[in-house]
Amino acid sequence: MSSGPLTGKRVLVTRARHQAGQLSGELVKLGAETIEIPAIEIVPPASFDALDGALRDLKQYQWLIVTSVNAVRAIEERRAALGIAAAEFSDLKIAAVGETTARALSEAGLVATVTPKEYVAEALLAALGDQADGANVLIAQAAVARDVIPEALWLRGARVDVVEAYQTVIPQESVAKIAELFKGAVPDAATFASSSAVANFFYLLGAAVCKRPEGMRAISIGPITSQTLREHGWEPAAEADPHDVPGLAAATVRGLTTS
Repeated sequence: MSSGPLTGKRVLVTRARHQAGQLSGELVKLGAETIEIPAIEIVPPASFDALDGALRDLKQYQWLIVTSVNAVRAIEERRAALGIAAAEFSDLKIAAVGETTARALSEAGLVATVTPKEYVAEALLAALGDQADGANVLIAQAAVARDVIPEALWLRGARVDVVEAYQTVIPQESVAKIAELFKGAVPDAATFASSSAVANFFYLLGAAVCKRPEGMRAISIGPITSQTLREHGWEPAAEADPHDVPGLAAATVRGLTTS
């Protein structure tokens, strides 16, 4: 049996199914028992037309901004499907929101030239400075995403094309799982890796006709996710720093071992 600072603690992991394993693995190493119930599912956008069109005409852009690992995955899959060589990206300067996204780009054979340490749009804009002012910029992101980056770049004179690389939906099968979970012993904590996961979790609670268990603590991956938790009346017990999976696991330890 694993032992560690989270021994005897039960933690709800709300990440998408294909991403939950990494966080669960980190938590298990620390002694926790994990329950994986996805509050979010990553699916293709309604159409790849905009993304495909941009990838076929990369020469028009000076910058590519990628907001998440999911966006990197979509770009790589569409690039391969369209027969576009990685070398076609060589003239682009690439900015990645977060070091995890930058690593995913590297694994795809692409190099991020700008990567802020914090996994938030505001940090990326600060890291970019005036480098993209007046440039042609391609942003690949979720179908529903914050407009902070494109709006700021527009104000700086950039021509910005925002394309949908993927969309997030609520896994309906999670409704029954949430209802069943909260009939028994309540987990000690729930982890949230995005604002969408928070919003979807509360949707799942409503659909399952459940109330948020008072004794369960919320652990947030970063300031935007924390803000969304607060908007739902739930003060996070801890916030990850850095804003990545290892940081989220470490925050879970802090959130469950401090009063």
